[in-house]
Amino acid sequence: MATYIEIKNENDPKTTIIKYAQELHEKTGRNVIVYYSGWLTVDDYESSIDSMDKNVFMTIIKGLDKSKGLDLILHTPGGAVSATESLIDYLHAIFGENIRAIIPQMAMSGGTMIACSCKEILMGKHSSLGPADPQIYGIPARTVIEEFELAKKEIEENPKSVPYWRILLDKYPVNFLFECKNSMDWAKEILEKSLKYSMFKDDNPAIIDKIVYELTLGEATKSHSRNLSPKKCREIGLKIKFIEEDEELQDLILSIHHACINYFNQKNVSKIY
Repeated sequence: MATYIEIKNENDPKTTIIKYAQELHEKTGRNVIVYYSGWLTVDDYESSIDSMDKNVFMTIIKGLDKSKGLDLILHTPGGAVSATESLIDYLHAIFGENIRAIIPQMAMSGGTMIACSCKEILMGKHSSLGPADPQIYGIPARTVIEEFELAKKEIEENPKSVPYWRILLDKYPVNFLFECKNSMDWAKEILEKSLKYSMFKDDNPAIIDKIVYELTLGEATKSHSRNLSPKKCREIGLKIKFIEEDEELQDLILSIHHACINYFNQKNVSKIY
């Protein structure tokens, strides 16, 4: 494995990324796409998943041998639910069920949704997925729903609490509760559809129900930024493979990761494809 310091000393970080991605392809015989966000180094909304991503994927995928499947190397904070769903549908249309997600460090929120749409997720012991509960204007949809439900309960039990709850709930726009409920339903629908498509195509539906619950409503969603370890991901039912089980594979994946992080530190960019 090339360490971050070793890669930093190379003259062209872009060439280094391509070099190790090519070596990974030669080892696995599979197509390799690197999709890396610079959200850890730049505070930029363009680092999130958006509708432009699919246009770039279309360009990258053109001419590939689709029968070789896809290893998708993901590092992203997530982003728009609509763009995430559209990208998942596109990748399924091109590669079918033969997609593996590789998470060298973090794939949060929408990144977790994409990982769940794959047949298998490769993670290091240091890697993380995250809750997939939607955020509306930066506010957790789940929290808003729970707050309204608590208000309803307390007002029914104590009508004198109406002024208190009016002050708290007036901060939300009109119909905000319905928007939150729709977003929660949408996120669950995407996860359920994605998990059924590949990872759990022939398995007990109860497994899918458990995973969807844990990623949207369960204990894992105490915070949208919560890091879910590979062990935790396995516990909730996801099919996780540890990259440490294959030393050569681990070295190549982490070399790509270090090269990407080096590129972000040297260039003013939001994403690497």
